[in-house]
Amino acid sequence: MSTKTVWITAFDKEKAGARVAALSQVLKRYGLATQGHFWVDEPEKLAWRAGLDALNAARADLWLILADDAALASPSVRYGLSVFAASLRESRGLGFPVVLSGMTGVASMPAMLGNATVLVESNAAWPAKIVARANMAKAVESLDYRVEVVGEEQLGQWFALGPRAGEWTGVVFGVHGGNAKIDFQAVGPRGKLPEKTVLEYAQEGLTLQVGEREFTAWAVRNRLGPDDAYYARVKGTPEDILFMPYTEDSEASATILPLV
Repeated sequence: MSTKTVWITAFDKEKAGARVAALSQVLKRYGLATQGHFWVDEPEKLAWRAGLDALNAARADLWLILADDAALASPSVRYGLSVFAASLRESRGLGFPVVLSGMTGVASMPAMLGNATVLVESNAAWPAKIVARANMAKAVESLDYRVEVVGEEQLGQWFALGPRAGEWTGVVFGVHGGNAKIDFQAVGPRGKLPEKTVLEYAQEGLTLQVGEREFTAWAVRNRLGPDDAYYARVKGTPEDILFMPYTEDSEASATILPLV
């Protein structure tokens, strides 16, 4: 059996350095390899992508987040963790194991980490539970959509989405909060920003009211299948995103994902 690798994310290098070292030694005694990074809180530069790319390059088997109450209370950190989690789900599968580990507990977490296993490091069974999660078959989750964030500092932040199966008759995509603004949209093959795009019946600056939240949305009517993607470049860090297949039905249901 190959050695499983745990990717560790910690937040404060000065405060958490000893904690990372100690937990790594414990996990190594249980037969797990460890790699990781310290979080850089610069979502406007897509700094979180460096950690995700490194996790994927290491072919890590589990993402272990060492909870820090102060960090998890920061909207920018919560946003970065959310888009990291969404993009990880697309690159490594819906059931990729994620563990949120607290020294005595976890006060709060972003909604996008709602399926993470929460563990307490003071519990004697902590390392055994990490081993079990790293070796457990991926859980089966059922989602009819794909959503991730691609790009880098020069290209900007792009939300990429589409159907897992079947076909969408276009896309409506909106953002709320966080001084977020959509400034470009495109359609092309899944997995790579298109060099050129042809949009059908493109719309900009739509306003969608959902309860007390107002979303600013753009839309296209290009048909999308599982190998296609809709791309929206977004400035800022939206608190929520909204998307749905294009429809002219004012009562149509949409998916809303909280990112903060």
